[in-house]
Amino acid sequence: MKVIGLAGWSGAGKTTLLSRIIPHLLGQGLRVSVIKHAHHSFDVDVPGKDSWVHRQSGAAEVLVSSGKRWALMHELRGASEPRLPELLKKMSPVDLVVIEGFKAEPHRKIEVHRLANGKAPLFPDDPGIVGIATDAELETTLPTAHLDDIPAIAAMMQRSAISLEEVLARSVTEP
Repeated sequence: MKVIGLAGWSGAGKTTLLSRIIPHLLGQGLRVSVIKHAHHSFDVDVPGKDSWVHRQSGAAEVLVSSGKRWALMHELRGASEPRLPELLKKMSPVDLVVIEGFKAEPHRKIEVHRLANGKAPLFPDDPGIVGIATDAELETTLPTAHLDDIPAIAAMMQRSAISLEEVLARSVTEP
């Protein structure tokens, strides 16, 4: 299992880009999963439904299953947010796990940079960035691809991805 991240400022288009890259990777026969970091409180459950009631009642975990999918919700209940390595260990094996967010974690990342966002690039200050998907002309020795060049970005992601074991080993040596 390989791991690569997409990093960038809010509004750069990470989710939109990923929604275009995943079908491309699937077309190459790869199995792809995503871990998305949210910076705010979020809920994947529907208030009033049984699973929501179980969580609100204090259950540490609620697993919902049907003939189409299953989902496991885990409440932290005051515990600290898990780091990326802990979350990666929970993933089922696939060919490629794409991490959206988790900028401070020690995995390789492709920066998504959009000129209209008006933000400075991250790559000069983040040694984990190994490539850039952008619509701007940037001075860098890093590999770059235009935001609309999905095959080039997908190839860059695949070339830059590192093994799950390497990510876990890096997390032991880096905070």
